[in-house]
Amino acid sequence: MRHQQKSNAFTIPVRIYYEDTDAGGVVYYANYLKFFERCRTEWLREIGHQQADLLRDPGIAFVVRSVSVEYLKPARLDDQLVVGLEVERISRAQIFFRQHIRRADETVAGGWQELVRGAIHIVCVNSALMKTTSIPAILRTKLETLQ
Repeated sequence: MRHQQKSNAFTIPVRIYYEDTDAGGVVYYANYLKFFERCRTEWLREIGHQQADLLRDPGIAFVVRSVSVEYLKPARLDDQLVVGLEVERISRAQIFFRQHIRRADETVAGGWQELVRGAIHIVCVNSALMKTTSIPAILRTKLETLQ
């Protein structure tokens, strides 16, 4: 189930399984990056573009250039989380996202406890050459309406 909020925001649910946790019983830190990636992939799919199709024609891929993550509170086995994104800015060949992972918590204001937040910088590349290229005009136009 996907949840569309504002035009530039998107969330997906994620359940924490045993395989997501470390020896201490909390989510292994690198797995939060996987959850962020799933959210961006599902967001792209929701707006009408699948990564496999973009690889074939027009031959582009979106790759991570940089990530900044703050780990605020741990997630644990069986937690039901919400992973979200907001499109912060789009340029000719780049997309800047703000992402978060939250858990429902009735004891905090707003009903959600923020566990992880991050800033992710994505670059569009020619998939054959792995060199930066412009986001195709039709896709960039659609993305710009989401800012």
